Amino acid sequence: MSRRRDQRKKRRSKQADRRVLITGGSSYLGQHLVPRALQQAESAQDVVYTYYSRDPLGLENGRQLDVRDEEAVGALMDDVRPDVIIHTAGSNRPAETMEAVIRQGTTWIAEAAAHQEARLIHISTDVVFAGQNAPYHETDPPNPLHAYGRAKADAEAKVKAHADHVIVRTSLIYGLEKMDRGTAWMVEALQAGRPVTLFTNQIRNPIWAKALSDALLELVTADYRGILHVAGSQRLSRAAFGVKMLDWWGITEREMLSFAPDDGGRWPLDCTLDTTRAQRVLQTPLPGVDEVLTSWERPD
Repeated sequence: MSRRRDQRKKRRSKQADRRVLITGGSSYLGQHLVPRALQQAESAQDVVYTYYSRDPLGLENGRQLDVRDEEAVGALMDDVRPDVIIHTAGSNRPAETMEAVIRQGTTWIAEAAAHQEARLIHISTDVVFAGQNAPYHETDPPNPLHAYGRAKADAEAKVKAHADHVIVRTSLIYGLEKMDRGTAWMVEALQAGRPVTLFTNQIRNPIWAKALSDALLELVTADYRGILHVAGSQRLSRAAFGVKMLDWWGITEREMLSFAPDDGGRWPLDCTLDTTRAQRVLQTPLPGVDEVLTSWERPD
């Protein structure tokens, strides 16, 4: 056993001793995950997060990083020397940036994790599937329909080469204290008088940001390795989910809102993830949207 590996084995004997690096701290998930990680850490120095250009958290633990820059990734890893990396950094537009961030960025992060002998927890997506054979299990092979899904499937392959990894496939992420970006886009369009169509036959199982954050932090110390489907327990169409979010945030401007089936073939229809394994592995509950909404008070 190498000296570095022996040192890391000693450091990993207690959760509080583990230094966690979270990429994409400025993302919607990151803005929920970083504070939860800091709450659980024995010392604030045990949590470091990265952001690309703007840091909405504004904490001293933040480090600017472009994950597409191999040298910058390596330098940061050598400086931080993380025991665990939670890789949430990503992009879904424009196409060229999206593919570079997901494919190249994940490659450099995975290689750095191997060099540091760090555990790597990688966030993937339900749209690595075509949506024709749901519910999807961890053993089902990816068969994406679009560029984003293909990039995420390729990223999964890069992560699998690292021995100590967990690939967390998840679904639509929402919160009740900060509006998710999909809902924010919808609200902005409706309030500006632009048409919004919600699809009635695109099925997902949305996940509460708090529950997903807690599940990821639980995986920091878990023995589990491999793919894990972590999503909410309730299947909802994009239309039903969108209406629930509009209701929660008190958005009444709906004159330009319409509903229709998606028959274009560009997007997967039913990406329901089977979460049986996650419910067995994790102590963190994975509630459905209705359960979450009824348990929280509406914001003022």
